[in-house]
Amino acid sequence: MSKENNHSVVCFGEVLWDILPSGAVPGGAPMNVAYHLNKLNKNPAIITRIGSDNRGKGLVDIFSEQGVCTDYFQVDYIYETGKVFAKPNEHHEMVYDIVKPVAWDFINWEEELADLVSNAEIFVFGSLAARNKVSKDTLFRLLEIAKYKVLDINLRAPHFNRRIVEELLQKADFVKMNQAELELITGWFSDYSGIEDRLKSIRDKFNISGMVVTMGGDGALLYRNEEIITNKGFTIEVVDTVGSGDAFLAGMLSKLLDKSGDKKALEFASGLGAFIATQRGACPQYDLEMVGNLIEEQKQKV
Repeated sequence: MSKENNHSVVCFGEVLWDILPSGAVPGGAPMNVAYHLNKLNKNPAIITRIGSDNRGKGLVDIFSEQGVCTDYFQVDYIYETGKVFAKPNEHHEMVYDIVKPVAWDFINWEEELADLVSNAEIFVFGSLAARNKVSKDTLFRLLEIAKYKVLDINLRAPHFNRRIVEELLQKADFVKMNQAELELITGWFSDYSGIEDRLKSIRDKFNISGMVVTMGGDGALLYRNEEIITNKGFTIEVVDTVGSGDAFLAGMLSKLLDKSGDKKALEFASGLGAFIATQRGACPQYDLEMVGNLIEEQKQKV
């Protein structure tokens, strides 16, 4: 059966199981982003690699059932499906032990990937998938042919280094990061303290025209076309924050594809990220009306 290669967004990188104190749930930023893009009717595809084990089969079953394209899940007969052991520390923050090496470290180049990525409007990639040379080499080949490249910074020590992160930034058209990641990266080459100056330093060094920074309860900031737009965030009761940043990015990309305008894009992204934080897990069941209601309720409070 031939694979469909007409997807508006292609996500590249890790798919895995988060092993939480409460049990195992599907995880991995590229997979979470694709899940939410699918909810937003953007027909995404994921390029990744799983083991030939039950955990790998489980991921395919779960995402096929949701209608997310799994045609580009490679199968590895040596390395197991990715796993992350997650547990809270004394500050109630999640601490992650990301097992390596695993299947997604070995995403191989295949000629069909070139057609898939060159036909997509947006190619989403993260910094974590570049920790191993095999996946990194495949990623950099795809970055040469992608139309619009969105880097989702995900700095998890010890799985990154400055050289590779800067190489990825050199390739990106748009970058999503949190405030701590912005401060860490700009600290490598500047001594700015303000967010605006830090963003401009990244723009000047890496020639990136679009960046979005999530700031937790303080909202988010979008820097695009020399303009800064802010969203003050949403007053919500947080259940867990797992995957809320990935939902935020999916919301942002869906509105950019729709050409909805930067302010609307940031508002919707912030609303979707906040809504996911009110749910358990990164990929809950929901519909767009629920997100719309949250955004409208927030507007009425202001």
